[in-house]
Amino acid sequence: MNEGVIPLSVFDLALAASLVLVAGLTSLALRLGLGRRLLVASLRTIVQLVGVGYLLRWVFAIEHVFALFAVLLVMIAAASKAAVDRSSRRFEGALFGAFGTLVLVGLITTFSVTSVVIGVQPWHRAQYVIPLLGMVLGNGLTGISLALDSLLGSFDEGRERVEMELSLGASRWEAARDPLAEAVRRGMIPILNAMSVVGIVSLPGMMTGQILAGADPLDAVRYQIVVMFMLAAATSVGCVGVTLYAFRRLFDDEHRLRGERIVRTPS
Repeated sequence: MNEGVIPLSVFDLALAASLVLVAGLTSLALRLGLGRRLLVASLRTIVQLVGVGYLLRWVFAIEHVFALFAVLLVMIAAASKAAVDRSSRRFEGALFGAFGTLVLVGLITTFSVTSVVIGVQPWHRAQYVIPLLGMVLGNGLTGISLALDSLLGSFDEGRERVEMELSLGASRWEAARDPLAEAVRRGMIPILNAMSVVGIVSLPGMMTGQILAGADPLDAVRYQIVVMFMLAAATSVGCVGVTLYAFRRLFDDEHRLRGERIVRTPS
């Protein structure tokens, strides 16, 4: 079954790049004005992926735990910034909260899967840790950004409702409980949708990559099941963590909503 990966030449990549012309022609025909953005996005795709390819080759070769954690922290920092920037609102300390949440959730979830479920030896084997953390961060930042956007929108646009409940004797937790629950629910929607259609509508990237590499489809499926459950756990805990952090930052000890701390993210 395992026939190995079919190598791709520069010419093959050039042929694949020509597919982007379809999107470019569509933009031109409909006057969408996306030609420049498509070009920039395509160039960034090439530069970023080639760069990370050389970086991963280096990391995989040395298998040094400190080099591995340096790469992981850079990945988490980039994911944290993307999560906060995607939200239409933010507050002071939001980036720190997202970073801390992703550090805890990302590393604990990833190393639990590699060490306990898969049984990777040694436990810091970069070939497993980096791709799995990347998937956790990709889904986690989406969930966190959606949760933050929902929660901060509820506290900003629904400030009068929250303050009315507080004035009537509700505690800060009672006034914020429904917005918190809705924020977590919204953050969980993408991963729940993905789990509902996986294998029927879509074949996830990890499973597809293993199959293309010649792995038995059933082995690829087993890995994908582990990944989907890992992503569901990481996303749910990440959404809860960041919303609770925002809750603590936006309500003071006297049970007042500090709505002035919420600012709109520049477009």
